[in-house]
Amino acid sequence: MTLVATLVQTETVRLNQDQLAALYQQLGHTGAEDVVCRAIEELAVRLSHCERLWREKDNAALRKSARSLIAISEQIGMNTLARVAGDVTGAVDAGDSAAVAATLFRLIRIGERSLTAVWDLQDLSV
Repeated sequence: MTLVATLVQTETVRLNQDQLAALYQQLGHTGAEDVVCRAIEELAVRLSHCERLWREKDNAALRKSARSLIAISEQIGMNTLARVAGDVTGAVDAGDSAAVAATLFRLIRIGERSLTAVWDLQDLSV
């Protein structure tokens, strides 16, 4: 009998609430909410796009897409997501396919949890 272990990957995310507060102070409630909603939508699309590009083995486009996640996520206080997106671009630059896969799927996990955290924090609906 063979035993198979299943590893459960959990990622802790923290939003930079100071960054979000500054955004709201700078743009007002309506303007900041619009920016946050658009950023959430764009992040979700780009995360999905990154996975598709990885499956297609298009590392140049994957690098570009992951890189674009950095500025968007930093704008709304998702610093961990920005850092891991940078890790994906670094792994692509190094030509390390195992590291690309590992960091990409970490990026996706953190992205999903970060999006949920912002929705919960802002009481936004999907």
